[in-house]
Amino acid sequence: MALNIMPMEPTESHSALLRRITINPEICHGKPTVRGLRYPVESLLEYLSAGDTTDEILSEFPDLEKEDIQACILYATRSLKLKSQRFVAA
Repeated sequence: MALNIMPMEPTESHSALLRRITINPEICHGKPTVRGLRYPVESLLEYLSAGDTTDEILSEFPDLEKEDIQACILYATRSLKLKSQRFVAA
């Protein structure tokens, strides 16, 4: 039995979340970070994949907000979709 997963349609709230992710060659070697702070998206995703909850991450890093974590997940999702499209096209 196959699942029919509908693709996420871009919304205004998604755009607002994605604006939280910044890329600046002067910060973290140009890796995507949260709001220009020195929190790489990659690191926050590693915390989540290791089992940390959003609340635990926010407790550890009080200058982050819940929307920052959501933005990291959305950014990763969008990045994977773009890479998947490139693989299909190749």
